Amino acid sequence: MPTKTSLKIDWATHEAAKFACENWHYSETMPVPPIVKIGVWENSKYIGVILFSRGASPDLLKPYGLTQYEGCELTRVALSKHETPVSRILSIAFKFLKKNSQKLRLIVSFADQSKGHHGGIYQATNWTYCGLSSPSAEYWKDGKRWHPRTLSENGYIVLFGQKRKVPKPSECKKIKVPGKHRYLLPLDEEMRKRILPLSKPYPKRVTSIGTDVPEVHSGEGGVSPTVTLQSEKEVSNGQTS
Repeated sequence: MPTKTSLKIDWATHEAAKFACENWHYSETMPVPPIVKIGVWENSKYIGVILFSRGASPDLLKPYGLTQYEGCELTRVALSKHETPVSRILSIAFKFLKKNSQKLRLIVSFADQSKGHHGGIYQATNWTYCGLSSPSAEYWKDGKRWHPRTLSENGYIVLFGQKRKVPKPSECKKIKVPGKHRYLLPLDEEMRKRILPLSKPYPKRVTSIGTDVPEVHSGEGGVSPTVTLQSEKEVSNGQTS
């Protein structure tokens, strides 16, 4: 008889979240803080993280009549090999987030069409699609991509409470990127009705990429860093960092 798969959703440490992003997400980076880090354990093994943040734009929630404390952006789904469908993992993570953030009313997320993504996982979990965001730019230096918020013309930013040296925008190659597909997930009935007029037909996949959320980042093999990144107590209890 097949063994039933067990799933656990709880807070993750910064170290565990960083490992997942750098090894199991195509960007290979952690988003800019502040970040809410929700870990995923399957059969008692750490398999990845779901990250939420305020988003890159301070105006992320203004079009929906919300303050920055009433919504957030889903910024990373970084998972290794797993048996549980991504849609179920996300559904439980959203309920966990809502339970611990009572004032939260809306989650926003984006699918990067420049990477071949169309938002299939959001469509599978019944998000509302409301079109493309405005075109933007990304910066490259020495083969590494930098988000505009992680650059500074004085050469330094404060990250996780520490002053760090970073490239200057003038030192980087600026590349224009097309707008991203924007998806909305309302967390209450009134918000659902509010965003319904913004709804548009789902975009179709235009490439051969199999999923917007790769189960294993290329070349990593899906190794679960359970014990190396967290103590046995943290693995069992899902303690936050």
